[in-house]
Amino acid sequence: MKRNEELKKLAETQEWDFIVIGGGASGLGSALDATSRGFKTLLIESHDFAKATSSRSTKLVHGGVRYLAQGDIGLVKEALKERGLLAKNAAHVVKNQSFIIPNYTWWGGIYYKIGLSIYDFLAGKLSLGRTQYISKSKTIGKLPTIEQKNLMSGVVYQDGQFDDARLAINLAQTIIEKGGSAINYLKVINLIKNDSNKITGVIAEDQFTHKQYEIHTKVVINATGVFTNDILNMNNPKHGKFVVPSQGIHLVLDKSFLKSDDAIMIPKTSDGRVLFVVPWHDRALVGTTDTLLENESFEPRALEQEINFVLNTARQYLSKKPTREDVKSVFAGLRPLAAPKGEGKNTKEVSRSHKVITSDTGLVSIIGGKWTTYRKMAEDTINKAMEIHKMKTVPSSTEHLSIHGNVKAEQVDRSSHLYVYGSDIPAIQSLQNENQKYAERIHPDHPFTVAEIIWAVRNEMAETIEDVLARRVRMLFLDARAAIDCAHHVAAIIAEERGLSPEWAHQQEKEFIELAKGYLLTPYSPKTINLN
Repeated sequence: MKRNEELKKLAETQEWDFIVIGGGASGLGSALDATSRGFKTLLIESHDFAKATSSRSTKLVHGGVRYLAQGDIGLVKEALKERGLLAKNAAHVVKNQSFIIPNYTWWGGIYYKIGLSIYDFLAGKLSLGRTQYISKSKTIGKLPTIEQKNLMSGVVYQDGQFDDARLAINLAQTIIEKGGSAINYLKVINLIKNDSNKITGVIAEDQFTHKQYEIHTKVVINATGVFTNDILNMNNPKHGKFVVPSQGIHLVLDKSFLKSDDAIMIPKTSDGRVLFVVPWHDRALVGTTDTLLENESFEPRALEQEINFVLNTARQYLSKKPTREDVKSVFAGLRPLAAPKGEGKNTKEVSRSHKVITSDTGLVSIIGGKWTTYRKMAEDTINKAMEIHKMKTVPSSTEHLSIHGNVKAEQVDRSSHLYVYGSDIPAIQSLQNENQKYAERIHPDHPFTVAEIIWAVRNEMAETIEDVLARRVRMLFLDARAAIDCAHHVAAIIAEERGLSPEWAHQQEKEFIELAKGYLLTPYSPKTINLN
């Protein structure tokens, strides 16, 4: 996966069947679906793959227990099926995760056991395991850091967990392997239309060289998530608002706050949502919130009331009470919700199901949805595009399509941090063996090595420090201070690998540190790191 090779393909192709705008879950899914049907497909992303919402999720592959409580059986059933398929198609990044609901009332255990047994039933053959009622002592045994005062029992159920940005990179790799093309840092600045006002292509600008490309296609798919309205605006300035951004934040704590491989699910918080405390890459991930925002952003920031809400709720359920000083990293993501019909409607009530909308110009837009159902969203999008553009009907083949990196679940060694690379692990280990320098860690407190940076630059289209530290390895999300501390070292490695100047490295370091400070809750003081 090399950017210059993809740009060469772009220059050599006169017309594409599909151009997909957006390199998040729905865009990558749509491009893979179209490519695997045999269509000549190009995906273009204005920043890095999964830069926005798709790298900032709660890392769950789930049916949505909350949607079950709301009675949205159709959405739950669809998501549970997709959860099962994803666990087979990308077994290296998706794993079975046990969740425990701690009950502080006598009836809670019975209520959640019945509800979650329905959840298991809806999953059918793709169920990940049966729900169990467990006693107070067993709950404490499994969750030693749970608040024990008034604890009555626990209910254990199974769901999925994954690494979102890693899956996004794997999807981009799969698109290219299947004959499609995917390019990051190429921004659509205009749509091309013919005399009949039908879209026939896009004008896109390389964000590094500022070179502009006129790219022709039969179909344009708008899969830009919370930025959907921007492309709709290019198409028709009077289109109205189809998508509203809803913010969810996550705080990352040290694993000592959750000394368990099981996750905690709090089914009813003060704002009526659920809250999760999930083990993720040897940290505890706590979230999330649901705050309707006016404007979308590529770098949304957690609001003070959201931070306080998550900390206060976590303190009610954890025996070790987290403070701001304990937060290793805070990140915010925006959900692209279909705009509610009624004024002032609460985002909790807005359906998480997806919609495919079409314009008179032939533009096809996919809105709503979530990571778990990305494949089904993509299938529906390409089906609709074939229908309205009267294209030859080719059935989708992604239901059982193995994604780059996929290995059988039993072959995944999750004790090594490299497990997320799946079938690429031997290649990374080979890099570490060929050069002693490549085997060195980039930070003493984290297992990530120089080889992973070299691999990301050579094979995963990582162009900047942020691409590497935020999305190829997840250090910015796991420990923002550590990411800042090793920024200088990482910039030098990338510059040397790509033959770039010390000035480039210095500018990159400066930009990254400024960005990373937004992931901290307490002031940063520089630290000298010893890598020996």
